[in-house]
Amino acid sequence: MVLTYAQAAALALQHEMEADPRVLVLGEDVGRGGIFGQYKGLQQQFGPARVIDTPISEAAIMGAGVGMALAGLRPVVEMRVVDFALCGMDEIVNQAAKNRFMFGGQGRVPLVARMPGGIWDASAAQHSQSLEAWFAHLPGVVVVCPSTPQDNYSLLRAALACGDPVVYIEHKGLWNVQGDVDPTLAVPLGQAALRRRGDDLTLVSWSRQAGICEQAADALAAQGIAVDCIDLRSIWPWDREAVLASCARTRRLLVVHEAVQAAGFGAEIAATAAEATGCRVARLGAPRIPVGYAPVLEAQSRVTAAQIVARATALLQNTTH
Repeated sequence: MVLTYAQAAALALQHEMEADPRVLVLGEDVGRGGIFGQYKGLQQQFGPARVIDTPISEAAIMGAGVGMALAGLRPVVEMRVVDFALCGMDEIVNQAAKNRFMFGGQGRVPLVARMPGGIWDASAAQHSQSLEAWFAHLPGVVVVCPSTPQDNYSLLRAALACGDPVVYIEHKGLWNVQGDVDPTLAVPLGQAALRRRGDDLTLVSWSRQAGICEQAADALAAQGIAVDCIDLRSIWPWDREAVLASCARTRRLLVVHEAVQAAGFGAEIAATAAEATGCRVARLGAPRIPVGYAPVLEAQSRVTAAQIVARATALLQNTTH
């Protein structure tokens, strides 16, 4: 079936809520379907006791979700956007992430915290951040960044089955993107997808930027340059085996992400690949500036296919002997 990114997520939740009465949703505006339509129709089907509208307090929402999870439920905690999740960071960092470790496994926190991330058109600096590296740095949580409707369906179901806290970052710019969705297809956490195949360069990304990398890979192919285009899908755990195997073959790695390049998760991938394979590495991310409101300023924070092509070409030229 063909669904949008938002519809795929709503269908995944519908299926999980039908299969498991412990699964519920809480957050602002979830009863009317969420601000992106990712909960559309769920309160009408399952009622306000399982699709719970909350006050405007991210700390209270996340704290309630942690408590529900510890009590045996499987809550989906809606933060509206990742930028607002900063108001609930203590509950995420010091409660959800650490409980299983600090209490010797006696308690677990099987919640999914949905935090739409990335640049949101004309939404400025407080609504357009890409903060996945923050959570990847946090022991005790899984971090997922789906890029397609199929992955948003399959990975959301995998996240709910995980048994540990999952920071689930859907891109704000993908909600209306359409694609084929097979409800029977399972996608495990931590397994990358190979979107293009080639021997000249390894190109790694995730979330919306993975699609931009596919565009760049097609442009490079027109120049006779064939790349492995890898969509990580989960950045913790990330698929080291797939990335390192590709790097060992191509000997060149370019990691691309929408997040600010400085201290981005791309640095972890590049360093790991360089240490393990000795390949030549490069990174491409956003400049260390807040995302502007005006289109001309917002554009300065976007990583384009043309920039990826230029960076990949430069990397190939610098490693040609």
